[in-house]
Amino acid sequence: MVTSQHEVAHRIFQERPELLAPVFRILGVPLPEEAAVEVLSADATEIRPLERRVDSVLRIERPGSSGGFLLAIEAQGRRDRAKAVSWAYYLSFLKAKYGCPALLLVVCQDKAAADWAAGPFRLGLDDWTALTVHPLVLGPGNVPMITDPEEAAQDLALAAFSAMTHGRHQDGKAILEALAQALRTADDASAEYYPGLLEIGLGETPARETWRELMTFYNFFPGRGTLLEEKVLESEARGEARGEARGRALERAELVLRLLDSRGVPTPAEVRERVMECADLDTLSRWIDRALAVSTVEDLFADEG
Repeated sequence: MVTSQHEVAHRIFQERPELLAPVFRILGVPLPEEAAVEVLSADATEIRPLERRVDSVLRIERPGSSGGFLLAIEAQGRRDRAKAVSWAYYLSFLKAKYGCPALLLVVCQDKAAADWAAGPFRLGLDDWTALTVHPLVLGPGNVPMITDPEEAAQDLALAAFSAMTHGRHQDGKAILEALAQALRTADDASAEYYPGLLEIGLGETPARETWRELMTFYNFFPGRGTLLEEKVLESEARGEARGEARGRALERAELVLRLLDSRGVPTPAEVRERVMECADLDTLSRWIDRALAVSTVEDLFADEG
């Protein structure tokens, strides 16, 4: 099942393509800083009965070159023998469809999964390899742990990716604290984007609770049950409840005054104000009962000071 945490692990490359430059340096793949990045369709389906879909596909154009290349990005949480065949298919399909080279980048937050994903994966017979898949892999083993707030501020995308990758590490809290401090001086768009991204990307881990305690920013991913969203919804619910209660109180207050008026009981302005400002439904119900029988407003407020 595709989870929100899985989606965040690859969507950050679509939404923050500046992350590619430091990532490619980590992987030892040359990529000019000025490279243009385009998000392509992730659909790799050729015939209707069989649907295949890559997590993310980017087209990367290198300045001054005759052609660019494609980058297929897959988020992988565990070992999966079937993936080798799927990855080989994706690379072959993308090459055939777009006519340019394709690379596969596998993103892992688990070291064991990252070690496995590095392959190589050989397809064919035992004594004859027909096809070999060599993924590029990002994981706890090669993604730097950014614990310096100044370093985090210089590259928020990489700092956020570091926090997601090392969320289970003993230094995970220091990474989150560095990013939180960096976000205090970040531009508005970043301050809105990264808090929600991290909360989802950290999944159901203790690191997520740590991040929730550090952050009170606006959530970029509505509908995902993040801390700020919960507080906003609770506030709205309380507001609706208060609105409904106040509406009932006003109806009862108006009924008290109508009963007094219909019975000819004098109601000075200060009395009318006191009745209309009352928000306690039990008190107003008691006043309604008394308004049916009292002859003075003093009797209406008897024993209430």
